[in-house]
Amino acid sequence: MGAPALFVVLWSTGFIGAKMGLPHAEPATFLAIRFLAVATILAVVAWITKASWPDNHKEKAHIAAVGLLVHGIYLGGIFGGISLGVTAGDSALIVGMQPVLTAVLVGPILGEIVRARQWTGFVIGTVGVTLVSWRYIDDLDSTLTGVALCVVAVMGMSLGAIYQKRYCAQMNLLTGSCIQFLAAALFMVLIAGALEEGQIDWTGEFIFALGWLVVVLSLGAMTLLWLLVRAQAATQVASLFFLVPPVTALIAWPLFGETLTIKSVIGMGLVVLGILLVKHDRSDTGRDEAEPA
Repeated sequence: MGAPALFVVLWSTGFIGAKMGLPHAEPATFLAIRFLAVATILAVVAWITKASWPDNHKEKAHIAAVGLLVHGIYLGGIFGGISLGVTAGDSALIVGMQPVLTAVLVGPILGEIVRARQWTGFVIGTVGVTLVSWRYIDDLDSTLTGVALCVVAVMGMSLGAIYQKRYCAQMNLLTGSCIQFLAAALFMVLIAGALEEGQIDWTGEFIFALGWLVVVLSLGAMTLLWLLVRAQAATQVASLFFLVPPVTALIAWPLFGETLTIKSVIGMGLVVLGILLVKHDRSDTGRDEAEPA
């Protein structure tokens, strides 16, 4: 399994972990514990391996800003939205819109050129994501606030990935990720202290969900994401998020007994076609080769 495919599979399990863990802890409290655990693990590994830390405060600030966007805003918005009643399908659909937002932003920020073929791929992928999530749209029961949080979350991920590409692409993955998770953890501690009671139900299901999200998502999937951002154009990486709703549906099928409809299967096919169009010719997408500031 290649790195992009492995990333999609691992990333898609995050919705399952959130669904398992959120009934037992408030979202900001849950994320604060998760981020602190990840930052601690990364700090220990960095110390053992004598990994290099950023040399100046400006570089540290750039790295921390990405952490706030990608971990604090994105995951905070998704977890907050789910806790307010947004279904897994609704949140997956909203997340599936991220590639289009990224395509709109990469031109003015990174100077990447999005060709007509790629725009066609984004449109086809969006239609596919909509078909995959159609049953959830029919029974939309999410609160307006929850949906708004998910939309803000997607904006955070899109801006964070572009910011990472522009300023932090060459950061040390151990120490840079440690700074990012620590910044997000402090952000979540502030939110939890202001808005939540901090109660946690330490059941086996919660501990499993927490462990899965720490090791598989935060350590595994995030490392793969930054490696992909470093090696590929932002639009090509963003197109992978079109696959998240279909893969999430496939994972939820045996775990939660959710059935796959004809619309879902057709939608998955359109998503794959959209991805192929976006990634068809690497020469179609310009790259920003600037060194991190």
